Amino acid sequence: MADFSLYKISNQKQSIISVATVVLTASVCYLFSDYFGYRNIALILLFVVSILATFMNVFPLLMAAVLSALIWDYFFIPPKFTFHVESAEDILMLGMYFVVALVNAILTNRIRKAEKEANEKEEKEKIIKLYNTLLNSLSHELRTPIATIIGATDTLQENEEKLDIASKKTLVSEISTASLRLNQQVENLLNMSRLESGFLQLHKDWCDVNELVYKVVNEVQANTANRHFDIQIIESLPYFKLDFGIMEQILYNLLINAVTYTPEDTAIHIKVTRFDSDEISLMEPDNAKTKLVIVIRDEGKGFPEEEITKVFDKFYRIYTHKTGGTGLGLSIVKGFVEAHGGSIRLKNSSAGGAEFTIAIPTETNYMNALKNE
Repeated sequence: MADFSLYKISNQKQSIISVATVVLTASVCYLFSDYFGYRNIALILLFVVSILATFMNVFPLLMAAVLSALIWDYFFIPPKFTFHVESAEDILMLGMYFVVALVNAILTNRIRKAEKEANEKEEKEKIIKLYNTLLNSLSHELRTPIATIIGATDTLQENEEKLDIASKKTLVSEISTASLRLNQQVENLLNMSRLESGFLQLHKDWCDVNELVYKVVNEVQANTANRHFDIQIIESLPYFKLDFGIMEQILYNLLINAVTYTPEDTAIHIKVTRFDSDEISLMEPDNAKTKLVIVIRDEGKGFPEEEITKVFDKFYRIYTHKTGGTGLGLSIVKGFVEAHGGSIRLKNSSAGGAEFTIAIPTETNYMNALKNE
């Protein structure tokens, strides 16, 4: 309820704060006691104790409750400046005040503790559910490529003399593809760990986006068949100050996602621009820096509209897809883009398929680009 509160402060400090609060409130009330009346002042002091109950531990609360009752008796109930109470009605009211203040303090404190325990339990259940999802995904995602590698290796070892060159190349290709898939899952886990721990540090330098895009496309293309990559990069693009390795991972995850979830004979479109009003308008305005805008569009079925807002969540997978996955790839992409101060949006393209738009505000440098021409 109030974790920002004084709950984490030691009892000694809480006691000082509670006493100071009651004394300050009583002092203000004393100045205006002729206007408020001593019975209304009892309600004010009781209200202050109730407020303290939402922040304090039990002992400082009991101290505040007892102190407020004694102050009210000594300074406000006639005759003043004595603990003697003449009126039977005032004696009853003082007793009721004391009981209500104590019960209110204890019950409020217990409610707060119960609320905190319930929140902690709910948070633990969420974490357990997330990690169960991760372990279930990993048990499949790691076991499948490992089984492929073991199976292909056994076949090569047992039938080395019987297999022709084409069959051997096919088996080696299967081992290579499975190894890359295995490596990708491990990379995703390591990257998510870096994001979760807050240890991700960007090492920005001047990057040639042409080189970045073609490097990633070549890596993906080497392990995919029947795929055409349509690349459009505007001319005279400057160098951008980015973390090359992190940007490489962003593009790789998005392209692998496109390759995995779309038909084999379809194209994947990549567009890189600097000041394109169509793409920039999709993002939050940022006039301080130039935006690097990268749009990746596939020719698949796109995403169900109700799923679009969830695809960047950790461990989230669309269960209509049968290709599996840990549900970390797009979450990592979002984390890496935001680490650059950028944003990423997903929509279903009017031309068909899913369209990811990345916009990253960054410094530019034409001098480095000119030197390399």
